[in-house]
Amino acid sequence: MAEDNWNPQDLITKSHEAKECSYSPYSKFRVGAALLTADGSVFTGCNVENACTALGICAEKTAISKAVSEGHRDFKAIAVASDMVESYISPCGGCRQFMREFGLEWDVYLSKPDGTFMKMTVEELLPESFGPNNMERKKAVPLH
Repeated sequence: MAEDNWNPQDLITKSHEAKECSYSPYSKFRVGAALLTADGSVFTGCNVENACTALGICAEKTAISKAVSEGHRDFKAIAVASDMVESYISPCGGCRQFMREFGLEWDVYLSKPDGTFMKMTVEELLPESFGPNNMERKKAVPLH
């Protein structure tokens, strides 16, 4: 996938392929993600459940963590896939915040198994969000 010559449908297809690797023995809810970096690299991820529910990891977090671990921090788009046919898969709140860490103006493709999709930005998914810039803002001095 060339940096400036990529097709959203290719990213969506890769997210559906990643879904096939899902480890979801408890929920049976398979999710896949495909992340496009600024340089045109693609990283995929799937959800991985755990008997201790809180220890599972979402597909979006898996893909982003793989990219970050390889030195990428600038993302163009992520596609998310599931087996839901009546509505588009949407990232959970935790994944929205995880994506937000890397900017607001990159695309998120919510898809269905038939390849149809809805395009949003991270900012549209998480309006009025808390992010890295909030850490630099002036804070009130605590009263003693």
